[in-house]
Formats: sequence, structure tokens, C-alpha cells
Amino acid sequence: MYQDQVSLRVGLYEKALPEYFSWQDKLVAAKTLGFDFLEISIDETAEKRARLDWCNDDIYALRRLCEQHGIALHSMCLSAHRKFPFGSANPDVVNQAKTIMLKAITLAYKLGIRVIQLAGYDVYYEPADERTHQRFIQGMTWCAKQAEKASVMLAVEIMDTNYLNSLSKFEILKQHIPSLYFMAYPDVGNINGWNYDVCTELQLSNRHIVQIHLKDTYCVKSGYGGQFRDLVIGEGEVDFAAIFATLKKMNYQSPVVIEMWAKDEQWQDNIIRAKQRLCEASAASGITLFSRA
Repeated sequence: MYQDQVSLRVGLYEKALPEYFSWQDKLVAAKTLGFDFLEISIDETAEKRARLDWCNDDIYALRRLCEQHGIALHSMCLSAHRKFPFGSANPDVVNQAKTIMLKAITLAYKLGIRVIQLAGYDVYYEPADERTHQRFIQGMTWCAKQAEKASVMLAVEIMDTNYLNSLSKFEILKQHIPSLYFMAYPDVGNINGWNYDVCTELQLSNRHIVQIHLKDTYCVKSGYGGQFRDLVIGEGEVDFAAIFATLKKMNYQSPVVIEMWAKDEQWQDNIIRAKQRLCEASAASGITLFSRA
């Protein structure tokens, strides 16, 4: 039996809220639903990538809006590198990847974002081989050095594809990139979906985890590719009670983020259901979520 109660800060992935919401709508909704912060998305679409070119007036207006509503943009999900990967054989694509990274670090610095989540893909739309892997390592080494200059944490996500789908694989990658600003951002749903023992994996990378995505999934099986998104938490196969018990054992204190997608007008009910299920799963381990909800 664990004796000490732990209260974790909980964030909400931006895409769990309707796309048509204004920033004020998103901040108010996240705050009203009891979240501590919002995770901004910079994905591969032109619309989201355009955020990297915001002028200072727009950036600081958003930061003031966060201060006004008392809810921060604590982290950034930077998945734009899926389209412009560091492992690409095309030097122009790699240069674009570097430009995206530099702009993301600058944006994070100005918005007060602590953690940039990187996509753990060497390539996505190109064939992968040992050369794409080595270019990815070179790219991540370069990224870590740029992040060190701004004291912005980079954390690579454990992904939904085979390339980097476990913390075991991250630990091998980490040996090549020892920077204190290059860490792990596990998605427990992705780890579970690839049939790894999530609790063992979390303990393996205890020293390197700076944030966690809470997401539900169905596992990959023979003849079935699994389902890695669009599930309401509690509808899949992830054992959240065991995960929270493991986090308590690890004395984990860093934030967690609920990753879901607003696909219809039931988005708010889905978030509320996910919150309830996570609170029930965490209670037995002595971890409190949504302490101010």
C-alpha cells in the first residue's frame, strides 16, 4: 500500500477540442473541464505549420490570453516532421526539417512552452533503411543542441509505427544522444498497441520520461493492424490502473496529457467520460488527477 498522495498536472491535447474553436474558446473549455494546461498542435498541415510564422504581436497576444484565463500552453505536439523528416534522403526535406525545428523552439520559448514533443519517425512517406535511421540520429543530435541554447526540452514520442514503438528502443536511441534536453514522451496507448508490457517499459525509462500521453488503443494482432487513435479512454485495452500503480511506484511527478480527438459534437461528453475513468483508475494507487476540478 502506498502512503503518500501524489497530484499530477493534467493537460489536454488541442485536437480533443473542436477545430472551429477560437483560442479563447479552447482555453476556456480546457479550464472549465478542469485541466491544468493545453498542448498545442503543430502538425504537417499548412494551417498548423503557419503557426511557426506567427509575428510577435500574435504570439504575445496568445500568451496574455493564457495568463488572463489562468491556463498555460505547457507543451507542443510537433508532428510536422512526419511530412519533413530528418531521415529523408532528400537534402531539401532535411533542411526544411531543420527550419521547422528552429522555428518551433523559438515559438516555444516565446510562449513559455516547456516541452516540445517530437515525432519518432525516421521517415514516414519514404522507404526506411539503415541510412534513414542514421540520418534521424544525426538530426536528433542537432535538434538537441539547438534546444539546449533555449533551455527548451525535447521529448521524442513513442509512436504508432514499428520504428520507435517502445521505450526499449528509445533507450538505445538515447545512448547516441546523451543531451539532458533530449528525453522521452511515451504514449501508453502506442506501447500497449504494439503488445509491449507498458509497466515494464515505463520503469525502464524512469530517468528519461518528462511527460506522458494517456490514450487508449486496441492491440496489433495477426491479421489486424490495431487501432491507435479515435478511441475514448476506457473503450480500448490499456490497463490504466496498472499504469498509475507503476507511476506511483516510480515516484513519477511529471505531467500527463489526455490525447483524444474531437470527431463529433460528443467531444465534451467523451472528455468527461475519459476523466472519470482515469480518476477511478488512478485513485487506488494514491494518485490524484484534476485536483482543482
